[in-house]
Parts: sequence; C-alpha cells; structure tokens
Amino acid sequence: MYYALIGVFLLSLVLVKIVVSNAPKWGLMDVPNGRSAHRNHTPRGAGIGFYFAVAIILPLFYSELLSEHWLVLLAIFLVLLVGILDDHRDTAPKTKFVVLALSTVIIYLDGIYIDHVGIYFGMNVSLGWFALPFTVFAVMGFTNALNLIDGLDGLAGSLSIVILSAFFYIGVVHHDLFLLIFAGAFIAALFAFLVYNWNPASIFMGDSGSLTLGFLISVLAIKSLDYIPAVAVLFIAAVPLLDTFIVMIRRKRNGRSMFSADKCHMHHLLQSFFGNSTKVTVVFLVVLQVIYTMIGLQFSIDMEESVPMVIFGLNVVLLYLLLNRMAQRQERNC
Repeated sequence: MYYALIGVFLLSLVLVKIVVSNAPKWGLMDVPNGRSAHRNHTPRGAGIGFYFAVAIILPLFYSELLSEHWLVLLAIFLVLLVGILDDHRDTAPKTKFVVLALSTVIIYLDGIYIDHVGIYFGMNVSLGWFALPFTVFAVMGFTNALNLIDGLDGLAGSLSIVILSAFFYIGVVHHDLFLLIFAGAFIAALFAFLVYNWNPASIFMGDSGSLTLGFLISVLAIKSLDYIPAVAVLFIAAVPLLDTFIVMIRRKRNGRSMFSADKCHMHHLLQSFFGNSTKVTVVFLVVLQVIYTMIGLQFSIDMEESVPMVIFGLNVVLLYLLLNRMAQRQERNC
C-alpha cells in the first residue's frame, strides 16, 4: 500500500502544478469578492489534480476492489464534474442539488446508505423505507458543510486530512480495505495539495475539490457505520458540521435565508480574533477537529447514544453563543 500512497502523493504534486500553470487558460480563476479572504486573482480547481492522481494510481494496485465498487467511482466522478463546471463558470445550486442527489442514489445501489441512526433511550432507531431520503439529506448536508468551510488557505484540506485519518484508522482496526485505500489515497493527495495551498496559497481546491471531498467523506462515513455508532460521525467531522449548524441557525433567527452568503463563519470570526492570522486560525481549527475526532473514535458501536448526542447538541449551543458574542464584538452584521 505504501507504494500506492507515495505514487498518489507524487502524481498529485505534478497534476496540481499543471492546474496552477494552466488555470488562466482553462478559465479556472478565482476572482476576489466581498467575502473573499484573498485580494488577488488566484487559480482554483486543484480538486482536478488531486482527484486524477488518485484515479490514475489506485487502479494500478487495487483494480479488483475498484471494479467491485464501480458505482461509487461513477458517483464520485459525477460530483467532480459538477465541481469542475462550477470552478469554470458558476453552476446553479439546483444543478449541484440534482447531481448530488443522483450520485447518492448511485451509491445506494452499491449498498452504501444509512439504515439506522443509533440507540436512543434503549430503542434501536432503524429507518426502513426512509433510508434513501435520509441518506440523500445527510450526504448533501455534509458535502455542503465542507464546501462552506473552504474559506481560508489550507483549512478545508487540513480538516479533510484529519477526518480521513479517522476513517483510515477505522479501516486499519477492522481490516476494511475500502476505507483504507480511499481514505489513505486522498490523504496522500491532500498533503501534496497543501504544498500549494498553505498560506499564502498559489491555488484553491475549488468546488471540484470541496464537493468531491465532501461526497467522498460522506461515503466513507456511511461505510464506517458498520463499525462505529452514528453519533461518532458527528464528532469525527465536527468542525464543518458545527460551523454549518451555527451559521444556518443564526441566519434563520435573524430572518435571513439559511443559504445566504456572509462572512460570519467560524473561520471568519476566529481569523479576526487571531489578528487576521490565517495560519494561526487554521492550526487552531485543525487542533479542535483533532480533539473532536479523537473523542468520536472512543465510541463503541453498541453504545447508548443519547448522552453523546446531547453533548454534541450542547456543543452547538455553546459555540453558537460564543461565536455570536465574537460577532458582536467585531461589529459584524451576522
């Protein structure tokens, strides 16, 4: 496996560099706006580079496993395509919705879906016929969450590495080759990407990266439910989820659309708190994610999940109050 990971890392270095060099010609440039953390026109679409690094190398080593899960590969590729279209020319949210929903149906056909959500107050909650719509909701929710957290140099890539590392660990412990190779390959690809994306970034991952990663992590999270309780996933992927929950609750309470854009995400507020230091903000959020992830990995699959769920809910409330206070001090209209 080590040769495959080294190959992915090296090829990702090359392919992302090719995207950097050709981004202006390919129409893959990010133009700063009022919500941007950067001031200059910057290449985007690095997801193209690190995706194809994985797509080229893995079949050389794991063709049999990949052929068994060709539906998953097809679904990920469809998400990549809509991400590329968005990087080239902003795609309508409805188009993304349709593609993500279709891709989730495709992985459902491969047997990857959520059919139970845990044990609460002694009751094992199974979804039955509601499994598919709930899976679509969950996948779209997390994919959107990772897309929204991609606002600072190195942030989405670093958080994804932490989250994927948890699924890689689960794969190691339970000898699950699917979790091992997908998590490991994208970890290797993302380390190469961070060479170019660490502040100051020479390229952004773009929607081709954030949508693809969000969807992939969702797939691995669902697959990991064979070994961990559903509530553990909330902790393993806590930072993007908490940020999305808090932002949407705040917008709803303030009478705004939950899908409106602003500079009131967790990383925006913390960046101002840390004196506009992008690196300190990213390191802080990565450490926070590591703590949440380690907590999530302590939960066993047959545990009563009521208490951890309440604890996660309290985290949402406490962070909501804290970040609201920070927004008021920074005089932001959130």
